[in-house]
Amino acid sequence: MKTISVDIKDVFSTVTPAAVEALDSKGAEALDKVMNGTGEGSDFLGWVNLPTDTTDALLDDIIATADRLRATCDTVVAIGIGGSYLGAKAVIEALSDSFSSLRPGVQGEPKVLFAGQNIGEDYLYELQDYLKDKRFGIIVISKSGTTTEPAIAFRLLKEQLERQLGKEEARNRIVAITDAKRGALRTLATEEGYKTFVIADNVGGRFSVLTPVGLLPIAVAGFDIRALIDGAVEMEKATATADPATNPSMLYAETRNALYQAGKKIEILVNYNPKLHFFGEWWKQLYGESEGKDHKGIFPAAVDNSTDLHSMGQWIQDGERTIFETVLSVEESRYTKEIPADEANLDGLNYIAGMRVDHVNKMAELGTRLAHVDGGVPNMRVTIPALEEKYLGQLIYFFEKACGISGYLLEVNPFNQPGVEAYKRNMFALLEKPGYEKDTEAIKARLEKN
Repeated sequence: MKTISVDIKDVFSTVTPAAVEALDSKGAEALDKVMNGTGEGSDFLGWVNLPTDTTDALLDDIIATADRLRATCDTVVAIGIGGSYLGAKAVIEALSDSFSSLRPGVQGEPKVLFAGQNIGEDYLYELQDYLKDKRFGIIVISKSGTTTEPAIAFRLLKEQLERQLGKEEARNRIVAITDAKRGALRTLATEEGYKTFVIADNVGGRFSVLTPVGLLPIAVAGFDIRALIDGAVEMEKATATADPATNPSMLYAETRNALYQAGKKIEILVNYNPKLHFFGEWWKQLYGESEGKDHKGIFPAAVDNSTDLHSMGQWIQDGERTIFETVLSVEESRYTKEIPADEANLDGLNYIAGMRVDHVNKMAELGTRLAHVDGGVPNMRVTIPALEEKYLGQLIYFFEKACGISGYLLEVNPFNQPGVEAYKRNMFALLEKPGYEKDTEAIKARLEKN
């Protein structure tokens, strides 16, 4: 059985094998906390057994709903922020034809667009302008229904859909993924009769890609969510034992914490396939929001190579030595493209004529890894057999399990995000939201003083 794999040999110029192995005992304790719910944040561990707990009936329902949207819509807008959009975006981008947006009638129809992930006025205007003559539908994702960014987008798009179709028909084009019983969106969905799916209370947003939150948009885009879940099931089983030799999540978590203890404070997730750009964005949220607490935590960054070798490459090679890299390496490309010979050879590339583009790309990857290790940047390598649903399911679960283990090794609660509330409180005070009168008065006084 093919599976993703982790190679850590290129970290040993910075940390010794003994330094990584020294974390085995604490790593086993951290895994136990994740598996048995004995650590902080244990009420948000619903994702741990989620792949094996996902029923055929739920997948059938999601696929049937996706098929209905695909039959009636040429565009579906998924509204959500953070984990409510990044996971779906990452998988769709990884699996899609790079130019599907320019190819009407091919894989990727209906187009899946995203809203509610920003408060960009121009973005929302342009989105609504694009949708004016489209048969569009909405997937709105929010536990509460009151999160500012998606709530603004939903209010705008719901009004537009009802205006274009009439309220009755609009109801059939809206799907709500929300809390089972409470919240503004649940109330509205019940009143309007929207088709709904549930976000479980014990699954946080950044761990929700393998729930209807991610599965429905992915299915609407035309991809195989059963294979995605099957891959996650395989990784759920592979990461259940407390042995880093067979548990890749445990090996990764222990290695990155050994590097952190050695002074490597920044982890750069590197890909050499442009389809993985948004996977890096999903990964940044997963680790940044899970570990950045109590003035601790590895800072997660991401680059797209070889593109960023011509921008960030200099800093990575010769800058401050506080970084390490985790390289996502895709073993097999989907297509084959050979470099042709040219009689004039003005560009001097005949020496690689007849080679596959992917071979050149892999030599760029290998050459870069060697150069960076020589320059004092330790490297881990995560190999993915191919960009297919099953392996993306494995990769998602691998990083989720490793995140829980790593957070507990760091001695933080990996499943809360108290720091996220600070900006919201200030924003609500500045907007003079009811209930924030004292905060409004205080922040106005502070601004006036400044």
